[in-house]
Amino acid sequence: MTQRGWKPAAILAAGIAASLALTGCNQAGGSGDRVGAEQLLAAGDDTANWISYGRTYSEQRFSPLDKVNAENVSDLGLSWFADMDTARGQEATPLVIDGNIYLTTAWSKVKAYDGKTGKVLWEYDPEVPGETAVKACCDTVNRGLATWGDRLYLGTLDGRLIALDRDSGKVAWEKVTVDQEQSYTVTGAPRIVDGKVIIGNGGAEFGVRGYVAAYDADDGDELWRFYTVPEGTEDESSAEYLQAAAQTWNKEVLADNDAIGGGGTVWDSMAYDPDLDLLYIGVGNGSPWNRAYRSPGEDGTGEGDNLYLSSIVAITASTGEYAWHYQTTPGETWDFTATQHIMLADMEIAGKPRKVLMQAPKNGFFYVIDRETGEYISGDPYVTVNWATGIDANGRPIENPETRVDKTGKPAYVTPGALGGHNWHPMAYHPDENLVYIPAFEAGMVYSPEADWKPDTNRGFNVGFDLGAGDLPADLGFRKQAAGTLKGSLIAWDPVAKKPKWTVQHAGPWNGGLLATGGGLVFQGTAGSEFNAYNASTGDKLWSFAAQTGIVAPPVTYTIDGEQYVAVLAGWGGAYALSVDGGLINDLAPVRNISRLLVFKLGGEAELPEMPALAELPLDPPPSRASDEVIALGKEKYARYCAVCHAPGAVGSTVLPDLRRSGTLGNKASWQAVVQDGILKDNGMVSFATSLDTDESDAIREYVIFRANEDKAGGVD
Repeated sequence: MTQRGWKPAAILAAGIAASLALTGCNQAGGSGDRVGAEQLLAAGDDTANWISYGRTYSEQRFSPLDKVNAENVSDLGLSWFADMDTARGQEATPLVIDGNIYLTTAWSKVKAYDGKTGKVLWEYDPEVPGETAVKACCDTVNRGLATWGDRLYLGTLDGRLIALDRDSGKVAWEKVTVDQEQSYTVTGAPRIVDGKVIIGNGGAEFGVRGYVAAYDADDGDELWRFYTVPEGTEDESSAEYLQAAAQTWNKEVLADNDAIGGGGTVWDSMAYDPDLDLLYIGVGNGSPWNRAYRSPGEDGTGEGDNLYLSSIVAITASTGEYAWHYQTTPGETWDFTATQHIMLADMEIAGKPRKVLMQAPKNGFFYVIDRETGEYISGDPYVTVNWATGIDANGRPIENPETRVDKTGKPAYVTPGALGGHNWHPMAYHPDENLVYIPAFEAGMVYSPEADWKPDTNRGFNVGFDLGAGDLPADLGFRKQAAGTLKGSLIAWDPVAKKPKWTVQHAGPWNGGLLATGGGLVFQGTAGSEFNAYNASTGDKLWSFAAQTGIVAPPVTYTIDGEQYVAVLAGWGGAYALSVDGGLINDLAPVRNISRLLVFKLGGEAELPEMPALAELPLDPPPSRASDEVIALGKEKYARYCAVCHAPGAVGSTVLPDLRRSGTLGNKASWQAVVQDGILKDNGMVSFATSLDTDESDAIREYVIFRANEDKAGGVD
C-alpha cells in the first residue's frame, strides 16, 4: 500500500524564530506587511494572526493563546457581528492578518473587516454564474483563502483561481484551473508553499478526473499538475505512479467511456512538512461510486483497488512528483473519501519518537501513518463500522463481504454511510493533551445498485446506486424514530492509546469544525445553533452562545492590542443540511440559515437582533391523481436528479425550497418553465432538458404531489 525509495527535498528550513513573524500585528489597521515563507514557517509562534487555513502547515488548528481560558471563558461575550449576503452554507476559515479579518462566503465571495471593530474594509464578488450550482454536489460553499506577499488567493466555485490585493480587494490576476465544460467545481481553500499556490477541485459525482495543481503566486502560471487516477491509456512514457495505478483499474472502461472520469478529486484536505518538502493530499471517491460500473471485472462485478482513490498521497511540493501513498479504502464503492482533514504531529509511539500523519476519513477508522514513509502505524474505529471488522497488519481493511454491494449486486445497509463518520469539518489537536478532537457522527445508508445504470454528465448525479432506495415511509412517527438514530458527537481521540478519552454527545449530526487553545479549551459550533466551549481535558461544557443558526465552520482566534478574540462564521448548509427533512423529524429542526460572522471577547456586550419569524409556505398540495406508473417513474427520476439538493423522498430541506410547498405543483406549465426552460438558472436551478424529457419532468411533479399529500395526511403542516 506504500511505495518508498524517494528522497526528501528539505528545501525550506524549519524552526524560524518568532521574531520573523509579522510585525505590527497587534495594531488594527493597514495590512502592509508581506507574508512569505518565513512567516508561514513561523506561524506557530505568531499568536496575533491566523495566516493559513489550519493556522500552521501541520494543520493542527491549535493556538497557544490563553487569555481566554477554562477559568474565565464564562465571561466571553459577543464583541461584534456582521451579516452575510448569502443564505447558503458557510464553511470558511477566516484569515487574520495585521488586525484585519479576511473570509469567503457561499458563492465564493470575499469580505474584509477590521478585526477589532467589525468595520467593512472591502468586498469582492467573482460573479460565479448561478447555473454553476448544479455542478456542486454539496451546496455553493467555499472554505477559505490563502495569502502570500500582499495578496489573497481564492478558488471559485466555477474553477477559477483569483489573486486579490489584500488592501483593496482588487483583482491582480485570475486563472481558469479546470475544464469548465465539465462539472468541475472548487470549494476548498488553497495552500501556498514557497510561492506556489496549490489547489484541487471537486466533481467526482459528475464524471471528472481528479488532480491537484500548483500555480505561480506572481502570475498564475501552472507549475505542475498531479493526476490522482489514470486515464486508461498509460504506457511506458507515462509517469511511473500512473502506470502502477493503471494496473489496478479496468483500463478499457476508463479509456473508452468519456463519461466515467474515475473521480479521485482533491477537494479539501492538504498538509505540508517543510523538512521533507512533502505535501500530503487527501483523494476522494470514485466516479461513479459503484465500482461494478467504474471498474468491472470479467464477471461484471467490481474489481481492482483503483489507485489512488480514497488515499493519502505524499507529493514533493517543489516538483509535483509522487513520493508515497496509503489507501484507506481499496476499491472504494461507498463514497468513502480520504479528503477529510489531514494533520501532522510528532509524538512517542511504542517508546519511539515518530513523525506522524493523522486522519479520520469517512470510512470510520482513525489512522496514524508515518509521514516520512507512508508506513501504516494504526487504524481503529472511531464510530460504528460494519463494512470492515478491522485493519490487518499491512494496513488493509478486513472487509465484510455482505457490504461489498459492487460484488453482490444486492442492497446492503452500510455504516458509516456516504456522509461518513467524519466529513469535511476540521479536527483540532491539543499537543499538551495529545488529543485529536473529531467532529464525528453516526449515519448509515442503504446502498442499492441501480440496474442498467448509464452515466449522464449533463445533469445526472452519477453514483450507480438508487438514491431513493433508503427513502423513509410516509409515517411521520417512524421518520421521527429513524431521525433519532442519527447521532453527532465530539470525540477526544487519544492516537497513542487508540481510543477516546472522552466524548460529548450532540443532539444531531453535522456539527462544526474545531479549535483548540492553550487556555485549555475546545470551541465548536453545533447543528443545534449553539457555539460552545469545552474543557480540553474533560469535555465539560464551560460556555455556550445561542447563535440562531447551525454552525458548520471552524473557529479561529487572534489578538489585537493584547486582547484575545474568537471568531466563527455561522450559517447552516452543506451536504447534510440539503438532505434532511426540513425540520419535521428531529428535535433540532427547523435549523435555520442566518449567515453571520460572530466575533467574541471577554466582556463583550453586543447582542444579536431578535430571531426573525420563520416564513414557511403551508403544505397545501393539489390532489394526487397520477397513475402508480407515473409516480414510480417520478420517484426514480427524482432520486437521480433532484434528491441531492431537495432531499431524498421530497421531504424538503431548510436551505433550498421545499418542493412539496412549491406554487408550481398545481401548474404544469410553470413547473416545466423551471425544470425544462431553466427560468431560475441564475438562482442555481438550471434547465434539465438535456437529461429529462417533458414527460419525465412532469412525472417528478406528480411524485412530489403524491409525497406532499402523504405527508399532509400524516400530520405535517
